[in-house]
Amino acid sequence: MQETQTDPIIDELRAVRDEHAARFNYDVEEIFRDIQAQQEASGREYVRLPPRRVVSAQEDRPKP
Repeated sequence: MQETQTDPIIDELRAVRDEHAARFNYDVEEIFRDIQAQQEASGREYVRLPPRRVVSAQEDRPKP
């Protein structure tokens, strides 16, 4: 069996992410609102792309 190695950077990232989520009782909507508020407060310009249309496999086939 192969031993799993831990990466200290990944461990730190996961700890920060868990700490942030815990502040909002792991409520995804609240976490998302906080991230949006942080983006607005940063004053940076963020790219917002329109949603992509999902194409089904049947629509993707060439027509005879």
